[in-house]
Amino acid sequence: MDTSTALQFLLLPAGALAVAALARWRDWSSPLLLVFAGLAVSYLPGVPDYRLDPHIVLLVFLPPMLYSAALDSSYLRLRDAARPVGLLAVGLVLMTTVVVGFVTHAMVPQLPLAAAFALGAIIAPPDAVSAVAIGRRLGLPRRALTILVGESLFNDATALTAYRVAIGAVAGTAGGVLDIGGQFLLAAGLGLVIGLAIARIAGIVLRRLGDALIANGVSLLVPYAAYLAAEAVHASGVIAVVIVGIYLGHQLSRSSYGTRLLSGAVWRVADLVLESIVFALIGLQLRPILAGLDGQRPAQLVTYAVVLFLVVILVRAVWVPPSTYLPRMLSKRVRTREPKTPSWQNVVVTSWAGMRGVVSLAAAFALPEDFPQRNLLLFLTFAVVVGTLIVQGLSFPWLIRKLGVSTARERYADDLAEAGAQQAAASAALSRLEELTSDGVRDVHEEVVDQLRTRAERRAMHAWERLGGGTGQEGEETPAALYRRLRREMLAAERDVFVRLRDERRIDDEVLHRVMQELDFEEATLERG
Repeated sequence: MDTSTALQFLLLPAGALAVAALARWRDWSSPLLLVFAGLAVSYLPGVPDYRLDPHIVLLVFLPPMLYSAALDSSYLRLRDAARPVGLLAVGLVLMTTVVVGFVTHAMVPQLPLAAAFALGAIIAPPDAVSAVAIGRRLGLPRRALTILVGESLFNDATALTAYRVAIGAVAGTAGGVLDIGGQFLLAAGLGLVIGLAIARIAGIVLRRLGDALIANGVSLLVPYAAYLAAEAVHASGVIAVVIVGIYLGHQLSRSSYGTRLLSGAVWRVADLVLESIVFALIGLQLRPILAGLDGQRPAQLVTYAVVLFLVVILVRAVWVPPSTYLPRMLSKRVRTREPKTPSWQNVVVTSWAGMRGVVSLAAAFALPEDFPQRNLLLFLTFAVVVGTLIVQGLSFPWLIRKLGVSTARERYADDLAEAGAQQAAASAALSRLEELTSDGVRDVHEEVVDQLRTRAERRAMHAWERLGGGTGQEGEETPAALYRRLRREMLAAERDVFVRLRDERRIDDEVLHRVMQELDFEEATLERG
């Protein structure tokens, strides 16, 4: 690799992280700002063509991003939301594929119907990264977030399978409807089995690794192992990765505290870097895509793009309400399993969360070079991806605020449940302390016992204070909040002393690192609550 190539390789992530830092500082939508920045930079003189390599996206970027999202999701909530997630991740993707295919074929008659279905499969799966990020920040209800997360985890598998079938139909290698259905079920089933097998193996290995650094280093390899193992036997690598992530995320509470602390930091950094590069790459694709459209009429291209953009939005808007309410009306079993009827506000929010992402562009770039109207399909994919990111992405926060969707009740219920759990845990801890320090067991210092007892009681008190059980005055600082604020100031003063002593060569850097880590862990506990 020569110096200029190495510089290009470095500039992309460096620039993407700089834009992401600006977005976080200004509290703007990071995906949107990255796309806009990529669009602008692609036309600057001297900027090379960063062509999206589909193999790199599907192998390097997709597995860890899916794995991280699955790791952070809730198995129990996903299980409860399996019906709506399935209707979106499978039913809506297939419906969008079919509708987009017929509409595209009607607009461009010279495009074979199978090729039009390939385009439908390409732009069918929404990427809920930005929607989930916005929803969490603005307090979208938990079930709505769970449905969006579950949809984004599984819809890529449906879309990529339909995509492969459509490509095979264009090449004349696809079979009939039953054969296509069999291919889909086989790929999904094998992906599920491989994912479960690797999850069990990885779970055993990670639990036996006592070193948190090594455990998290191994965990970075897990999504790639699952994806490659599944793809090697023509199974769904996406499903395999998702299953591994959900399983290991569910088991993470049984890992060591060091593994959990590092895991959160490792995957937050990985998400930031990968997502920043991915969205910047989306914006950078405009110039090379337009270069392949010589001879096409701009007005016609814009018409095609606008029509397909409206189609993907309308199909989702038409699909979500009936798929939400009809099963409840027709099935007593559904009403029993899901007693709470989704509010119309949540349904509207879900209907509008249809932003497309990098998987669509990667699939489009993976089309064979001799594929019918390949350059046109690339442009239409890009237009739909960027259009949904801009229109739906910019309006999504406004919509959440306008509809007054809030998690105030959920937060109160969570705080109430936590307070009860903390009380029970504190009682168990104090009972165990009494057993260990009872007369005749061992000699103990009473000061130590008092400190341990106070610490256990304080944790339960903090939880009750979040419910308003502190001073009783609205807006007044509770004792727990006061304790955290004062202790943070004390820790800052302690750090200043240690740094000064290091600078005066009175303690070594190794000593500084050790005491700083102790102070950092204590401050991390203060952030809770």
